[in-house]
Amino acid sequence: MHARIVRDLGMRIVAGEFAPDERLPQEAALLSEYEVSRPVLREAIRVLVAKGLVLSRQRAGAIVRPRGEWHLLDPDVLYWLIQSKPQPEFVETLLTVRRVFEPAAAAIAARAASDEDLRSIAEAYARMEAAQTAGDLLEPDLAFHRRIAEATHNDLLAYIGTMLSLALRESIKLSSRLPNTHALSLPRHKAILTALENRDPLAAQQATLVQLKETREDLDMILEWTNQVATKRAAD
Repeated sequence: MHARIVRDLGMRIVAGEFAPDERLPQEAALLSEYEVSRPVLREAIRVLVAKGLVLSRQRAGAIVRPRGEWHLLDPDVLYWLIQSKPQPEFVETLLTVRRVFEPAAAAIAARAASDEDLRSIAEAYARMEAAQTAGDLLEPDLAFHRRIAEATHNDLLAYIGTMLSLALRESIKLSSRLPNTHALSLPRHKAILTALENRDPLAAQQATLVQLKETREDLDMILEWTNQVATKRAAD
């Protein structure tokens, strides 16, 4: 019940049902709505406070904090944000972040990676090659990008890479709707791996930019197709 309340209120806040500086419903109303005890509800509110979504004040109740103060890299908050956004908006937001983060991380990794790091990235790529289905491709693809961030040997960059994995998972699931996703994905990742193994920062940065550009084209194609299908269904 505690987890369900956190998830439900979190989604409602992120989706905009409660505006910044607006109070959540009174405690009595929430107790009635969720049919839980006061300690369970208060623990759920404490979790939302820890995630930066609300501020709890005595006598004033729980007040929604401004969007800029939310902990957007918290896995739950990020997932709620993904779920609440229209797909095109989510794709644009994620790809903008990836274009800022991934090319720079790859360039740093090309200089800082140990031999063990490079073997780990190559192992993730080998698992991508061995994947038989789009579902099998998902986890090694995520590992490939996460291990590049870890190979920077910068704790903050590694943390950001891990936190972005959740959003990246949703993006990869979307792009995997293309029938030839495996054939498209492998050469792009191979170019990044080769640049890293050659310890060429500029090539690693460029290969990552190319991969992101082509990923964007794939996602645009899928979103256009999804929109056409939805329009046709509405017309029917």
